[in-house]
Amino acid sequence: MPETISDTAAPLPGAPAVLRSSELPGGVIARILPTVSLTFVCYLTIGIPLAILPMHVHLQLGYGTVLAGLVISTQYVATVLSRPRVGRMVDVLGPKRIAVLGLIACAASGALTFAAAFFNSFALVSFVILLLGRLLLGIGESMVGTGATMWSLGRAGSAHIAKVISWNGVATFTALALGAPLGVLLQQHLGFASAGLVIVAVSLAAMALALRLRGIPVSPSRHLPFAHIFWSVAPHGTVLALGGIGFGVLATFITLYFASVGWGGAALTLTIYGACFVVTRLLFVGLITRLGGFPVAIVSLFIEIFGLLLLGFARVPSAAFVAAALIGAGFSLVFPSLAVEAVRHIPIENRGTALGAYNAFIDLSLFLTGPVAGAIISHAGYSAAFLTSAAGVFLAFCLTITLASRHHTPPAD
Repeated sequence: MPETISDTAAPLPGAPAVLRSSELPGGVIARILPTVSLTFVCYLTIGIPLAILPMHVHLQLGYGTVLAGLVISTQYVATVLSRPRVGRMVDVLGPKRIAVLGLIACAASGALTFAAAFFNSFALVSFVILLLGRLLLGIGESMVGTGATMWSLGRAGSAHIAKVISWNGVATFTALALGAPLGVLLQQHLGFASAGLVIVAVSLAAMALALRLRGIPVSPSRHLPFAHIFWSVAPHGTVLALGGIGFGVLATFITLYFASVGWGGAALTLTIYGACFVVTRLLFVGLITRLGGFPVAIVSLFIEIFGLLLLGFARVPSAAFVAAALIGAGFSLVFPSLAVEAVRHIPIENRGTALGAYNAFIDLSLFLTGPVAGAIISHAGYSAAFLTSAAGVFLAFCLTITLASRHHTPPAD
């Protein structure tokens, strides 16, 4: 590995894998913004093809809606499968190296997307190239997502884990919100191939920034077995997976739901969701540090449940808009609040692995929610899917209360 992307800085034995606050200028936000920007770029490369790939596969290549959906879900498969391995790589090799490699993978996915545009006459070849690009993008998401988060944590210090995770989440959803319309504009004015070129350009620009940033030292301490870490975070990850059902159903089916009942403004629903998600993260993330992760998660899940129930019984568009706001505000703090509790007792040198395993639960949730909810809709309708999602989040609510009670119960003698 070239020295330019080394994370090691000759740490003393047993030194923690973080930089002292005094080594970096400015406050916490100033210290983490450079690495959070890597997360933003990564999810921008995910958002750009999100709205145009299914249309390209269906309309240009002539494949059905199942394969059009497959080209999107392939990325999630790669992300789910690679998260645990990437987490361990971050702990062993350092977050800077892994983030840089992830950006290279994102750039390669853009190059393959660009190349696929020139094989429209050979639909199978173009489709296979797109699938390979999606696999690389899924791996890149794992690498940059976990690497940038741990890098930010190393720059800010362990006391600011909630703020680090929250700001990376804000970068994620902002990038997705901007990327999708950008992809549509690129396809309309410059053609499908231009989206691939933009992905390559922004990925390489982010990689140049990453190479200029100082890495954090990798702790030489013993790394725990993955199975031990996985089962430590599994209860929190299970709650996260169940809590993510509401977001998955809303994002996947709200436009179809609005069309089925003849309402306009489905895009506004997603905008309201995203705005409430981001604003809640920015305004209330400090509650996690002051009150603890479990109380914040319990209140957040309750709000999300109420939003899903309102959506299930909505009879006018305005009710759906309010429901989207509640779901966005409710789910916003679920991820960081549970993450704080999940990694609280994990040594710092193993937290990359822990966050990778924890992230895999939400990846799996989003991957499974679409087909499961789709099956419910085909048999019982949209309202049934929304109410079933509320039941899933209610189960997450009950599990969180159980985890919180165990956390506060003193161990038996």
